[in-house]
Amino acid sequence: MFVGHLAVAFIGKRAAPSVSLGWHMAAVTALDLIWPFLLLAGVETVTIQRGATAFTPLVFDSYPWSHSLVMSVFWAAVLYGLARWRGASKQAARVLGILVVSHWVLDFVSHAPDMPLWPGSSPRFGLGLWNSIPATLVVEGLLWVAGITVYLKLRRPLRWQGVLAFWSFVAVCTLMWVAGPWSPPPPSVRSLAWFALIGWLVIPWSAWADHHSAPRQVA
Repeated sequence: MFVGHLAVAFIGKRAAPSVSLGWHMAAVTALDLIWPFLLLAGVETVTIQRGATAFTPLVFDSYPWSHSLVMSVFWAAVLYGLARWRGASKQAARVLGILVVSHWVLDFVSHAPDMPLWPGSSPRFGLGLWNSIPATLVVEGLLWVAGITVYLKLRRPLRWQGVLAFWSFVAVCTLMWVAGPWSPPPPSVRSLAWFALIGWLVIPWSAWADHHSAPRQVA
């Protein structure tokens, strides 16, 4: 998933409103932010195969250090410690840790059976939502709309800066997601890894949008 993960970050803001949306986005995308570095280092591998699934041409051969369930818990603990070091409350840091692990759960729903439980010889799981483009668009799209709705019930963009920051973020992410199945496959694994590093932009971009927003007053 892509916008599905981001939707969970929006929803997570309700459980931990005291920390910036940028932290929530870092949590839900943490595994994907680590993954391209491991690809470039040759630690993890992926194959580009047109038609691997209807939604993506990627076959995730090996990514236990970024995407196994055990390592997602480890990365959750790392982010928990980092958030506490930066002044987040225990409650907020726990929410961020849960959001990290939520990435594995959503990938389990969308991926072919390639999600490992631990590094090494592990069984792999996946429900294969990506085998159907319509089903993926409906399921992930509904989650995306729900996440945006929850966030906007909590926060309102301020002035033109807030409107621009928030809606440009939503528009660009939506466009990238919808265009995915019809875009040409990456020319190489290395170019894929470098392109995937663009994902780091979601942190400052969403933090910028959150900074130019304010809590909605509840009657």
